[in-house]
Amino acid sequence: MQQIPVWENVDFNTFHNDIMVQNKPAHIKSVVGDWPAVKAGIESPESIANYLKAQDSEKVIQALVGDPSIKGRFFYRPGLEELNFKKAQVTLGIGIERLVKIKDDSDPFAIALQAIPVSQVLPEFKAQNIQPLLDASVEPTMWLGNRAIVAPHYDIHDNLACVVAGQRKFNIFPPEQIENLYPGPTLITPGGVPVSMVDINQPDMASYPKYAEALKAGQEAILEPGDGIYIPALWWHGVESLDSVNVLVNYWWGGETENHVSPNDSLMHAMLSIGSLSAQKREAWHDYFNYYVFKTNGDPAEHLPADLKDVLTHLTPEQNLEIREFLIKQLK
Repeated sequence: MQQIPVWENVDFNTFHNDIMVQNKPAHIKSVVGDWPAVKAGIESPESIANYLKAQDSEKVIQALVGDPSIKGRFFYRPGLEELNFKKAQVTLGIGIERLVKIKDDSDPFAIALQAIPVSQVLPEFKAQNIQPLLDASVEPTMWLGNRAIVAPHYDIHDNLACVVAGQRKFNIFPPEQIENLYPGPTLITPGGVPVSMVDINQPDMASYPKYAEALKAGQEAILEPGDGIYIPALWWHGVESLDSVNVLVNYWWGGETENHVSPNDSLMHAMLSIGSLSAQKREAWHDYFNYYVFKTNGDPAEHLPADLKDVLTHLTPEQNLEIREFLIKQLK
């Protein structure tokens, strides 16, 4: 594994003009080191717990709870038809109190409070902890837990993740390594998208030999409180929380066009409609996708009138709605 490039003294312009344009991961040092939340997290687990509880709106959020036997690895049971953890409904205050209470246990339950919409659950947090690299319209999401391992997975959006408390290790792989990461099921998943079947801390190379190629292309970094990491859309990332109380805030943006149609939905539709066809027909559709979607040989609309309103050019709002309704009807 290579080290993710480290950037220091990054401001808004540097992030957008120098980092994002590379479409590669970046470890950004101390980007939110002046946050009150980060300062509380550095002070002690109790301090960050009190800071968050003081703002808790007491809205119910989702918690993942795993038996001590899973050793913090949120994953599957044998057979891949069930997950190895349960879901519960708690408030953030109750959840973080539990984390602090068991922080010194030698064999604790694995607890993760996931995908917390910050502006709803902690309405004062965003104004007190301003993200300097993104437009204020991009909303923060919070993740809390104890020592845990999240299998490599991908996001359909660009991602900026900032560590508030504890340390986190990131293992990142480029999109073209998907085959070498052995993705699991698409319907039953720990977090909504397929995850790698490989245990990145104890890889079974006999069962997953191509993972050796993924390791050659992989990158890693350990983030301290205040550090951030930029992960472009579709880059696989496994995350390990290294302390007994960990807090992370991330931001998702991009990944969709102005039509707000998810490419991930399109991928699943294509898997259903094309994946089981014969090799010859799949190859023919491959040619069509290259022409219309990936535009391998240039703009497929260059021979059409520039002012034509069509999927190939630009849709009117009315056409966009008509196509959506047509697709919904076809799926039914």
